[in-house]
Amino acid sequence: MEIRLAKTAGFCFGVDRAVKLTYGLLKEGHKVATLGPLIHNPQTVEDLERRGARVADTPADVPAGYEVVIRSHGVPRSIYDELEARGCVYHDATCPFVRKIQKIAAEAEAAGAVLVVAGDASHPEVQGIVGHTRGEVFVFGNLAQLKEWKGPSDPQKPIFAVAQTTFQVTKWQESSEFLKKAYTNARIFDTICNATWARQQEAEDLSQQCDIIVVIGGHHSSNTQKLVQVAAKHTRAVTVETASELRPEWFADVKTAGVTAGASTPSSIIEEVLNSMSAEINDSMSFEEMLNASEEKRVHAGSIVKGIVTSISANEIQVDIGAKQTGFVKLSELTDDSSAKVEDLVKVGDELDLIVEKVMDQDGVIQLSRKKLASRKGMEEIAKAAESGEVVEGDVTEFNKGGVVVNVKGVKVFVPRSQATMRRDEDYTALVGQHVQLVVTECSGRKIVGSINKVTAEQNKAKREEFWANVEVGKTYTGVVKSLTSYGAFVDIGGVDGLCHISELSWNRIKHPSEVVSVGDTIEVYVKDIDTENHKVSLGYKKAEDNPWEQLKNNYPIGSTFHAPVVSLTKFGAFVRILPGVDGLVHISEISNDRVEKVSDALKVGDMVDVKLLDVDFDKKRISLSMKALLNDDAE
Repeated sequence: MEIRLAKTAGFCFGVDRAVKLTYGLLKEGHKVATLGPLIHNPQTVEDLERRGARVADTPADVPAGYEVVIRSHGVPRSIYDELEARGCVYHDATCPFVRKIQKIAAEAEAAGAVLVVAGDASHPEVQGIVGHTRGEVFVFGNLAQLKEWKGPSDPQKPIFAVAQTTFQVTKWQESSEFLKKAYTNARIFDTICNATWARQQEAEDLSQQCDIIVVIGGHHSSNTQKLVQVAAKHTRAVTVETASELRPEWFADVKTAGVTAGASTPSSIIEEVLNSMSAEINDSMSFEEMLNASEEKRVHAGSIVKGIVTSISANEIQVDIGAKQTGFVKLSELTDDSSAKVEDLVKVGDELDLIVEKVMDQDGVIQLSRKKLASRKGMEEIAKAAESGEVVEGDVTEFNKGGVVVNVKGVKVFVPRSQATMRRDEDYTALVGQHVQLVVTECSGRKIVGSINKVTAEQNKAKREEFWANVEVGKTYTGVVKSLTSYGAFVDIGGVDGLCHISELSWNRIKHPSEVVSVGDTIEVYVKDIDTENHKVSLGYKKAEDNPWEQLKNNYPIGSTFHAPVVSLTKFGAFVRILPGVDGLVHISEISNDRVEKVSDALKVGDMVDVKLLDVDFDKKRISLSMKALLNDDAE
């Protein structure tokens, strides 16, 4: 007897994800409760219970301290509210295909539409879908029931029509055609999942080639029973939960037997059934070998594909890559930015270049990565750049004690600290967030090393040559403050660092350059002096028009008065700051009409006094002031 195994027999993507999640939580020591049996497979449910999992019918039944797993069927919106109200930690394993239908249900409510659902009204998936709308709903199980429906309570209401993910494909096609003709305002959504479509199509094809079809799955599994119905149209079809239910008489005179399995059937049970059906298969070909031989994968890990974004959630996107295959891209595989939001990166309808990470063999669902594709392409370009010495560009993403990391076309390139900045005292951590140019100095496996300095040095060399060819005293430059010392600030004015002495930073007296400028500041300076032999440049920052002595000359004639602070005392008088950077002397004899024996008896530093400008020696920068003169003026 020849045995033919369907290509997509066994766990679908959603069930596989839910089962792996639950086993993983149990392995980590979590107390786990599932809302209803996790899958329609008694053997798996029993195994989970042996490992400590509990089955709770409602949130109220969840024991204290247990974390809840929402199975792939999904739940009504009210269940989430109950779980949150009870403070339950929950893990949502709702199948993405089911979540898509739930979203449509919510949209139907928002649009004031009637939600029409093709499916089993008692099935948890359908109950969950219905529980995501507060609007009008009609559920039907076949075309006859749909035809009996009298339509929306308000004929003007639009209709949103969806199907349970495991609904029989041919029945849905018939129902869709009827809806299109009967209701012109009906929107038909194709919500039968790819795995269901593929299983039913394979069951249809296989049943026409075989004398009997064995469907492996739970007797209460909706998708399993639909496979039986599809296969039974062309040949004899039987269903078993385990190998023990097989009957030898079924295979009398059978030349070719077909085997398929529902979405909730573990591979271990499929293997047991196959081995029981044929000792020959058991001896000559392992289950894994037979499964692999039966599958003609449309894509494989490492394949590069184009995908159209069909839906977006908080942590992943769903893409259509054609050929009835659906892919998922996690947020972490879209970007390295942990703070990024999916909706800011892509939109529904966007076409993306992606690489296949993993193929979910049983249902054609694949896991994809945008980041790894960029990285692979980037590696090819970086390897070429390393050989040729070509300059590449990237963004500095992080730093450590040894240097900085630059993201170049999705590839992390390490730049040692000594190769990151031109000077040792320069803050290399400030490079984080900057777009830089670099050369790749080493590319060996995962070890990729680069140098920013080599590019900077070449650029600076060209800049220096241009600078010395055109520099002249008085010429202005826009520069960047590179470092500060006690005596001044070094400013990069185009590949050349010039010194702006502390005395040239301000007309006021300052103790340190940091009072005026900071490292990284962009400032305008002018050339005061040039030493071409030693390649040194002296710079000025303070402007002539800001010279307070010029302001005094132009704006304050002899006789002007000031209300100003006393800044220092001497034996012979007090200095008063009449303008920023300009101090004048009030001689002891000019303080008061009365004789002043000691300046400190009459004044102290910080006093605000009224003074009159008596005289100015601009050459010697000496100013004579008087307080007494104002007293005499008042007396007159």
